[in-house]
Amino acid sequence: MKEGNFLDRVMEFEQQLEAMHEQFRELIGFVAKMTEENHSLQLENHHLRTRLDELTDKTQMMDEKRPPEKPQRVDIGEGVDNLARIYNEGYHVCNVHYGSSRKGEDCLFCLSFLSKQNA
Repeated sequence: MKEGNFLDRVMEFEQQLEAMHEQFRELIGFVAKMTEENHSLQLENHHLRTRLDELTDKTQMMDEKRPPEKPQRVDIGEGVDNLARIYNEGYHVCNVHYGSSRKGEDCLFCLSFLSKQNA
């Protein structure tokens, strides 16, 4: 191996080491930045969870203090009265056989429908 060739290779190797060292510094800076951002996000997440727990507790306390709501009874309208009258006249009011003649037999579908409307 010639001396000139050897020095060229050593200088080339030195340049490669310097380039790798620069890349390593950039990588360390990036890792430091990501670690700092991760820590910041963890703190923010912790604060948000704490706030959410506080709000959930307040909501539960307010719900416990509120008297239970009584179900409101819906006024049976004229339409339901008309359906009951049609049923009594011998016609189906259920969605299965609506409008067809009952032929004197009771229909469980119609009775169920009318009882739901009256409840």
